[in-house]
Amino acid sequence: MQKSLKIKNICCIGAGYVGGPTMSVIAKNCPEIKITVVDINKQRIDSWNDNNLDNLPIYEPGLKKIIKECRGKNLHFSCDVDSAIGQADMIFLSVNTPTKSRGIGAGQASDLKWIEASARKVAEAAKGTTIVVEKSTLPVKTAETIKIILDSSQKDNKFKNSEKKDFHVLSNPEFLAEGSAINDLQYPDRVLIGGDNQKAIEALESIYLFWVEKDKIIKTNLWSSELSKLTANAFLAQRISSINSISALCEETGADVQEVAKAIGMDKRIGSSFLKSGPGFGGSCFKKDILNLIYLSNYYGLKEVGNYWEKVLELNEWQQSRISQIITKKLFGNLFDKKISILGFSFKADTNDVRESPAIKICKDLLEEGAVLSIFDPKVESSQIFESLSNGDENKNIIISKTIQESTLNADAIVILTEWQVFYELRWPEISKKMRKPSWVFDTRGIISVKELKKLGINVWRVGFSSKI
Repeated sequence: MQKSLKIKNICCIGAGYVGGPTMSVIAKNCPEIKITVVDINKQRIDSWNDNNLDNLPIYEPGLKKIIKECRGKNLHFSCDVDSAIGQADMIFLSVNTPTKSRGIGAGQASDLKWIEASARKVAEAAKGTTIVVEKSTLPVKTAETIKIILDSSQKDNKFKNSEKKDFHVLSNPEFLAEGSAINDLQYPDRVLIGGDNQKAIEALESIYLFWVEKDKIIKTNLWSSELSKLTANAFLAQRISSINSISALCEETGADVQEVAKAIGMDKRIGSSFLKSGPGFGGSCFKKDILNLIYLSNYYGLKEVGNYWEKVLELNEWQQSRISQIITKKLFGNLFDKKISILGFSFKADTNDVRESPAIKICKDLLEEGAVLSIFDPKVESSQIFESLSNGDENKNIIISKTIQESTLNADAIVILTEWQVFYELRWPEISKKMRKPSWVFDTRGIISVKELKKLGINVWRVGFSSKI
């Protein structure tokens, strides 16, 4: 292999929540590198190329500005997968890895069909020396599968007379958080590169060194890198489930979960991050990665380890069920034909992602009780909401509201499920006058002033706060 690997062209397979923002930030910081993001979903690629930047398929603060600056210069979006792979010195695999729905490991193991399909496409279309980088969240030892597919291509008869190909596989997991992805990519806590080829590792490192300090780049073997990503997400989810378990105890004892979280978070051994109680964690990674961790633990005979992480998921689901049950009980145990305003549907603020959003489980429970839901979210499309809540049948009890005023008008109750900034600024004197009495507000994010609402004659339940006080 040559002394150094100069990266001039990058191809990213997958134009989703990871591929799009990650490649945009690399393009911004590395103007001399041509970056092409490819996807077989033409509608998604068309959205990335839309002249109206408000139509980008992903909402992330700061993303629109970078797309405007780099698109058409050194950042391109295309459906021509073969051509982009053939020109690339480095290929990022950023495709979806959902949980398997059937077969061995169904319900826990990751479905790697898109990873395998991408590896086979790379083996077929790549030329010369190519560095293949795992960017998707993957189970431990996936790199071995990718290596076997790539190496096996050289033994295939149809490649015998073609140019010799040389592949190097690296693991470079993402640690970005939706809603702050651009900031996380621009100012990362760390960059993790796992691999067994020093020149390939240095080539990827050289890209990050354009904007990341060298001491923040960690180099490990492939397996440590893959496991670190799963473990990081599991630990973060564990903290959320832990504080949510305490929120229930606070409601019964008269303690305030926000005060408790502040007190324990000031201990430098614990820290304050991910200690905000709420309706539970969501998003594309936490649940999927914990299920993967459970599957791996059981596969290697570590049943007690698998059982431990399973409890983190059980607590998360219990928190959501607990909230929907509280809403039903407070409204006299009957929700039939009652209008409930749902404020927020994305799994967190500053993203339009609804995957595994706590709102889905809570809304389904309320619909099951006969409630009429008037849902407002500033960024989530109505089609996403209907798709998330539909069981294949049209539900006339779901109304998508275009404004907060429309959603809360004549509502029996308001349920705040996402901490969008606009919900911190609600005009409660106006809202309270237009609600049906006795009116309720259920604050699952701990963002409202209980005293203010009680003065207006509104009944209030807030997560982790005793309603008896």
